[in-house]
Amino acid sequence: MSEAVSIVGAGAWGTALAAHLARAGRSVRLWARNPAPLRGTLPGLVEIVDVLPGGEAVLLAVPTQHLRAVAARLPPGGPLVACCKGVELGTGRLPLEVLAQVQPGRPAAVLTGPNFAGEIAAGLPAAAVVAAEDVALRERVAELLSGPALRLYGNADPLGAQLGGAAKNVIAIAAGCVSGAGLGENARAALVTRGVAELSRLVAALGGRAETAAGLSGLGDLVLTCTGRASRNLRLGEALGRGLPLAEAIATLGGVAEGVPTAPALITRAVKGESLVDLPICTAVAALLDGSLGLHEAVAALLARPRRDE
Repeated sequence: MSEAVSIVGAGAWGTALAAHLARAGRSVRLWARNPAPLRGTLPGLVEIVDVLPGGEAVLLAVPTQHLRAVAARLPPGGPLVACCKGVELGTGRLPLEVLAQVQPGRPAAVLTGPNFAGEIAAGLPAAAVVAAEDVALRERVAELLSGPALRLYGNADPLGAQLGGAAKNVIAIAAGCVSGAGLGENARAALVTRGVAELSRLVAALGGRAETAAGLSGLGDLVLTCTGRASRNLRLGEALGRGLPLAEAIATLGGVAEGVPTAPALITRAVKGESLVDLPICTAVAALLDGSLGLHEAVAALLARPRRDE
């Protein structure tokens, strides 16, 4: 794989990846729907383009709900790297499954883990995961994307890695609700810990590896998103916890909170056979977001669950 890379999507994450790769000496082509405001704001190795790029590797840094439409327009090229987290509404598909549908036969991996875009853009130290079943592919992508401040680990469980990236946003909304409602740090710690258990059950039930939930793409990402102030999902939950209606809470964010569309889509995906994988936190968040359950009702429902061993 050459040192050149293309990035589709010039939001916070796409531009952060562009800055990181430029620092690592890579030539970058960054596609933006509106390129004009970006010109002159990124390192010289970054070329802003207004035509969807092909090339040997294409990073897709677009919201999951727009991934299908963007990927369907890509010209032929090399491996695709999904740099988004969530579950597609209506289909329940994860990013790599969407890519397999619209770009059949094209190699694809997912980049995920506990990373805030602003810190990656600033060159602060971080670690992330490149997940793909093909060991050669994940090694090639990890080599291309590595840099002095970003350590990349391979993972052979892309299903589990993607589920972690999706579920953590939903659980972060719940963690924010706990904080916004003034329910205390004990409650938030308990919720995050049970969130890891919930994620582990989901991954195992859907065919992934339960241990993936304890790695960077699971526990690592969950801790960051449930505690870091840069998390839009956490801030959304805090606003809901203070009593703001959903529309007003979303309006305060200045960006997309992927947990909102992901919550119902994840519940759809969690159906295994004729039964639903036990996801009490995600189910409560989905009900809270669609208005079928109030915050205090959701808390009461979680506390009233039958006692059992951990």
